[in-house]
Amino acid sequence: MKPIGTDKLKEALNLLHEQLELHDLPKTELVVCGGAALIATGLVPRTTRDVDIVALMRDGCLVDSEPLPGFLLEAAAQVGKMLNLPPDWLNNGPAIQFRMGFPAGFETRLHREEIGARLTVHYIDRIDQIHFKVFASVDRGGYHISDLKALHPTVEELYQAALWCTEQDVSEGFRILVREMFNQNGWKDVGERI
Repeated sequence: MKPIGTDKLKEALNLLHEQLELHDLPKTELVVCGGAALIATGLVPRTTRDVDIVALMRDGCLVDSEPLPGFLLEAAAQVGKMLNLPPDWLNNGPAIQFRMGFPAGFETRLHREEIGARLTVHYIDRIDQIHFKVFASVDRGGYHISDLKALHPTVEELYQAALWCTEQDVSEGFRILVREMFNQNGWKDVGERI
């Protein structure tokens, strides 16, 4: 199965819209984070294996993406077969973030792309990517740190993201891990402020 780059992402979303149209399914609005959002907004040139849905939008309001509507999963499965994508290429893995809370102003910064009459995708903003990537870098490291560095965050952006992260997990142990992640990745001036 091939990774998803810019062209494959556009193709997959266009086909997803076609499936919604073909079967006369409800208008759907996805709020997407992670690699797919980095690719679609041109922030980081890379590939991904999936499209992470952090929330849905209904009538202009963010709503929980847990569970994803059955019709959407069925449409995504058809697209996956057509493009030889992983079965979970469209998923709500980060859905818990909706319940934990988003950074202040999250909704106002979304980047809207209307794929068609039945599908709209809202990609999260660079600032929110920084917040999410700091949290993921502490938790999982790896490519999340690479993504974070590729976003070229300022010291103040990293500090604000760190404050938000320590509100997500208020334990002293997590605060220590946040500090260590910054110190190990060349951001000691941020680590010292945590």
